[in-house]
Amino acid sequence: MARARPSRQELIRQHSAAEIRTRLETENRAGYLSDAVYGGIDGTVTTFAVVSGVAGAGLSSDIVIILGFANLIGDGFSMAASNYLGTRVEQQLHDDVRETEKHHIDVYPEGEREEVRQIFAAKGFEGDDLERAVEIITQDRNRWIDTMLTDEYGLSLIRRSPVRAAVATMIAFNVIGFIPLLAFVIAWFAPQMMTHPYMTSTFLTAVAFFSVGAIKSKFVDERWYFAGGETLIVGGAAALLAYLVGAFLGNLIG
Repeated sequence: MARARPSRQELIRQHSAAEIRTRLETENRAGYLSDAVYGGIDGTVTTFAVVSGVAGAGLSSDIVIILGFANLIGDGFSMAASNYLGTRVEQQLHDDVRETEKHHIDVYPEGEREEVRQIFAAKGFEGDDLERAVEIITQDRNRWIDTMLTDEYGLSLIRRSPVRAAVATMIAFNVIGFIPLLAFVIAWFAPQMMTHPYMTSTFLTAVAFFSVGAIKSKFVDERWYFAGGETLIVGGAAALLAYLVGAFLGNLIG
């Protein structure tokens, strides 16, 4: 479901010269919050699935802690590495295309000007306005190359650091993914304080699912409570399946 649209008064405020300048400066910077959000979701889902599977099999809390931390370290690193490599590929593609366009401009600038001309003609420019736009774009070599990257190849000019993307993913995966294990760790150190660790873990994980999903709504056109509820349902379904598989195998082996 779409979020409520801003009123005319709010749109007027958002489109003042100062607000537009601030928004454009902010939106043109690399962000890593989305990496953290999806890392947190994956960490919570996979860790609680491990907890549920072990609990369903009726195994001890020690096994929950061992497998849970193994999942946090192993899967967290795997997801961070995958994000690093994916972001690195995007960076390498961006660099390769930029170098290609530099070469094209140096060797055959007339052909590249014609590409700019057709790009802006498709945007509705014509006549003197079209020729003036081509002249302005091709006067500055960097602006010319940037235009080709965005309009010919559909690439973003925002460059994201593979290392920062991986670190954001790893930290969120481990911090938020630790929540399902928290009750079991407390029960291991102080059993008298935590008599029902799985029930407590379930409650804490449900809160984590909903909270991370609500944060996710920042990146999609969705109300926060629907995004939170969706993540809770998906995460709960994964946990339920893991619990049922654990219970089935536990009874089968036992």
